[in-house]
Amino acid sequence: MSHIIQQKIELPNNKDEWILDLNNVVTDIKELYSYLELDPNSISIPMLQAKKQFPLRVPMAFISRMKKGDYKDPLLLQVLCDDHEMIHVDGYSNDPLEEQQNTIPGLLHKYHNRALLITKTACAINCRYCFRRHFPYHENQGNKKNLSVALDYIANHLELDEIILSGGDPLMAKDHEIEFLIRGLEKIPYIKRLRIHTRLAVVIPSRITSKLCQLFAKSRLQIIMVTHINHPNEIDENVAKAISLLKHQGVTVLNQSVLLKNVNDKAETLAQLSNKLFDIGILPYYIHLLDKVQGSAHFMVNDEKAKQIMKQLAAQVSGYLVPKLAREIGGEKSKRVIAFSD
Repeated sequence: MSHIIQQKIELPNNKDEWILDLNNVVTDIKELYSYLELDPNSISIPMLQAKKQFPLRVPMAFISRMKKGDYKDPLLLQVLCDDHEMIHVDGYSNDPLEEQQNTIPGLLHKYHNRALLITKTACAINCRYCFRRHFPYHENQGNKKNLSVALDYIANHLELDEIILSGGDPLMAKDHEIEFLIRGLEKIPYIKRLRIHTRLAVVIPSRITSKLCQLFAKSRLQIIMVTHINHPNEIDENVAKAISLLKHQGVTVLNQSVLLKNVNDKAETLAQLSNKLFDIGILPYYIHLLDKVQGSAHFMVNDEKAKQIMKQLAAQVSGYLVPKLAREIGGEKSKRVIAFSD
């Protein structure tokens, strides 16, 4: 069973637009099919079983970018429960990156100079390829008690200079929660950088508010935001406006993608993605080979095909638009960058 926590969002009095967008969400396959004008009779029993194991969750703000009547829409394929999720595949596990034996709740210190904080246990969207779809979030709550213990750990490890906020999605946190973390990290003199990995910036771009950007601008920390965008169709005018707000306040914005079968496993698609990213001020950073989490094998692109795609991509775009092809292996001290040129 998935340990994803379905977090109920309490609406504040001023009803921030992003909170409203967050609650305007589809969690039922039939409802999703109805909006996209797809035949509900094509919903299979295994799809419904997959939904029980890992819930469907997709905001309307993201659904609105999908093409109606298209079962193969690349945005739909990222979030739609699939028959293949119910097939146990050898070599895939519930903990592909060996993260679930951490001793401090919510803190992962896998790399020498940087540590990762599980800031929030929920996401705005449930991506079917998520490597943390089986993560024990109930044991790693991003509450103030756990975060205070984590901050004490960070303060006692002088080799750290960068903290990564992850989840769930860290931007599910309210501004005052993010401010609590930033202020705590600013008190540790050798912490220079704060990196935020988020899907909200693209899924619900209204989350990137002027208030949040001002909070970043006032910090002594260098703020890096890493967006998770896999396909050019995810980028629209609202995403562009959100990134512009971040850039205006001096935030460095990078993107990482996952190479996904039938979603973005063509050089032409990745070329379009890199160009659209750069057009709005985001630098392509990494493209990851799929983490072998149980339930996601149908997304796998093998190494040889991945290298071929990357060679073709390098021939179509400028060098700075070619992300690094990488794989993360549990227990290793860094990502493994995979060479694809002769």
